[in-house]
Amino acid sequence: MNPWFLAIRPRTLPAAAGPLLVGNMLALPLEKFSWPVAIASMACALLLQIAVNLANDYFDFKNGIDTPERVGPTRVTQSGMLSPVKVRNAMTLCLLLSLAVGAYLIGHGGWPIGLLAAASMLAALGYSGGPYPLASHGLGELAAFVFFGLVAVVGSYYLQAGDTTTAAWLLGCAVGLLNAAIMLVNNTRDIRTDTKAGKKTLAVRIGEAQARVLYQALLYIPFGLIIAGFLLGQLPGFPVLLAGLSLIMARKLSSDFYQESGAALNPLLGKTAKLTMMFSALFSVGLMF
Repeated sequence: MNPWFLAIRPRTLPAAAGPLLVGNMLALPLEKFSWPVAIASMACALLLQIAVNLANDYFDFKNGIDTPERVGPTRVTQSGMLSPVKVRNAMTLCLLLSLAVGAYLIGHGGWPIGLLAAASMLAALGYSGGPYPLASHGLGELAAFVFFGLVAVVGSYYLQAGDTTTAAWLLGCAVGLLNAAIMLVNNTRDIRTDTKAGKKTLAVRIGEAQARVLYQALLYIPFGLIIAGFLLGQLPGFPVLLAGLSLIMARKLSSDFYQESGAALNPLLGKTAKLTMMFSALFSVGLMF
């Protein structure tokens, strides 16, 4: 496969696209809704996700975390398919492009969006790099929840509306938990090699047995949140009903996660990302109607 295709990790991109889709579709009925803003916010999120993936590839190699013992998908830097300099430069380019798109969004949304943009840039670099890498200190799942859940959904809605709603926060939590589940699959698969490298992810800290329980919670709680939102009158029923169809996939993934470990978890990484996209797409279709 093309090494750059491997480097950007397309299977993870639904983690960025899903919450932006939900946030923008939630704002679709507003008179001030702007398609250019919606497209720009989606592009910015995808660029940041690719930058995070490249940074993870680069910094994990530089820090000695990625070794030939790795059981996950091929890392282009560790495997020698691309030089560290090329991966670092591509990461920098993606960050600069996201900053350029972000400048337009900041001009539209004002200083709150500026603060979110700065925090997102720092998180993209600080996930695997810097003096206190989030991924190496058990904060990867929390970062995914915050930035690919709350920030993405609530921030994209705020860009359109100039305000936030309870519905946006509920959906931000729901999508954020699903994205945290993607991170948990990745870290559970790598428990053995991460432990050896001294990378103390959340899965390393709590162990594989508890990681399985947590994964189940991360998949099921989002459905409880949207049902609660409907019962409290904050979310319309049809989108909740449509998104509920993805519970079938969530149950299958939960069962598979209990039965697999190590390299056998690789397919579940992409499937969990697909669950995020399915949940987000179904809810968004419901909102359109």
